[in-house]
Amino acid sequence: MISALSSRLPTVAFAIIVSFCSLLFILGPAAAESVAFKQAVAESAAQDQDISAFYKETGYGAIWTGKSGRERNRRAALMNALNAADSHGLPSERYNLTALEQQMKNARAPRDRGLVEVAMSRAFLQYARDVQTGALVPSRVDKNIVRQVPYRDRKSYLTNFAKSSPKGFFKALPPQTGEYNALRKQKLVLEGLIAKGGWGPTVKAKKLEPGDSGASVVALRDRLVRMGYLKRTATGTYDSTMTDAVMRFQADHGLAQDGVVGQGTLAEINTSVEKRLQSVIVAMERERWVNKDRGKRHIEVNLTDFTAKIIDNGKVTFTTRSVIGARDAKRQSPEFSDVMEFMVINPSWFVPRSIAIGEYLPELQQNPNAVNHLIITDRSGRQIDRTNVDFTKYTARTFPYAMRQPPSRSNALGLVKFMFPNKYNIYLHDTPAKNLFGRETRAYSHGCIRLADPFEFAYALLAKQSNDPEGLFKKTLASGTETQLNLKKPVPVHIIYRTALANSKGQIQYRRDVYGRDGRIWNALSQAGVALRGVQG
Repeated sequence: MISALSSRLPTVAFAIIVSFCSLLFILGPAAAESVAFKQAVAESAAQDQDISAFYKETGYGAIWTGKSGRERNRRAALMNALNAADSHGLPSERYNLTALEQQMKNARAPRDRGLVEVAMSRAFLQYARDVQTGALVPSRVDKNIVRQVPYRDRKSYLTNFAKSSPKGFFKALPPQTGEYNALRKQKLVLEGLIAKGGWGPTVKAKKLEPGDSGASVVALRDRLVRMGYLKRTATGTYDSTMTDAVMRFQADHGLAQDGVVGQGTLAEINTSVEKRLQSVIVAMERERWVNKDRGKRHIEVNLTDFTAKIIDNGKVTFTTRSVIGARDAKRQSPEFSDVMEFMVINPSWFVPRSIAIGEYLPELQQNPNAVNHLIITDRSGRQIDRTNVDFTKYTARTFPYAMRQPPSRSNALGLVKFMFPNKYNIYLHDTPAKNLFGRETRAYSHGCIRLADPFEFAYALLAKQSNDPEGLFKKTLASGTETQLNLKKPVPVHIIYRTALANSKGQIQYRRDVYGRDGRIWNALSQAGVALRGVQG
């Protein structure tokens, strides 16, 4: 047996096991049982570096399988947590709960208990990481989710758990946010609706508006009743009460609130309970990816909601509409967190090379005087005379020049930009294209976030460091000079993507999956073992 083990185990672990085997010959029965238990723990734990390190530090003693009340409480807390994994939208089968329970039931000899001990720690570590920081690795699902997930050291889970109240430890693992709690409650509500058959038949129509009547209006009425937007009524006419209900529905789904059921509103009304449940489960996973302190004051940009907000102590104190990156894969806005350090008033726009060679070089090759609002510079930053350059001899790879648009009201960045320096070259800024903010869906930029009310956004940021933020901003703006204003206290920025989100009252609203990212996340969760379920009561 020893020679067979030596080929499978690390040298240190093997040496420990040999020592245990030697002790069996010189100790009494009770001590021998303890040695056999520890030998099994060492052997099984050797397959996981973190588990092995923890048990080595604790002398290979039990934290789960002992006979005291402390160990019984730990076992009960773990089993309860694993049983409730589905309530968090986690892949329950990943934790092998049925097999673990059977292994516990069949454990008789010390060696069996040692193997169970490590099996429980292995399940514990998998669950703890999943429920705290997510079951998926974001960047593996979508390359534009470049978020740095706040993973904790695996061994620290075991170390801290051994010192903590079992129930309290498990309770503290998931995100402790109102958002996460609201999503978890909504999950249960939607599962109850699935068990009852959902929201009923879909509405078959091209367009419905006030004054209409007929079978499609009745179907709309019944669906709004089941969704909770309309009280039970026998009306068959699209009356004022139904119009108000439709407008409330539109507000909750980020739609233009015109009271008319056009194709966009109809698509959202006909979305199934199952699809909404998928959005909620994905949102819970996303919330786990940012399970850390986001700052007493922070900026939140929700790409699907086309908004940017300033949040102080959990309350939204400023909000403005935004334009985000276009749906094209190369122009989508990424998801990440960083820290805003300063704003630039009267900014220059340094044209990203991808735009310079992809959009402007072809125009210059046709006409050297094209895009004449841009200054073309050499590698030393000196302006060149474009009429002396034959742009046709350059390719996207060999083009040696840079482009810059000087400060002006027509500048692509408008009159102010807000900087949180990052390798993705993403920031928030003003724009001269104000007409885009009136549209329902606002995905048009090259990736940066355009703000509808950039001046007011600046005033709100500067209010923390100036008695006259508006005066300070306007005075700097009037100079016409490119000026950097530092924030005395940098503000965290979180660019997120939520198709299911809680409003200020904790009620869940929904948005479109503008980039298709949530669909990809759901597919990954489904492949990992997350399933939709209906529950009674």
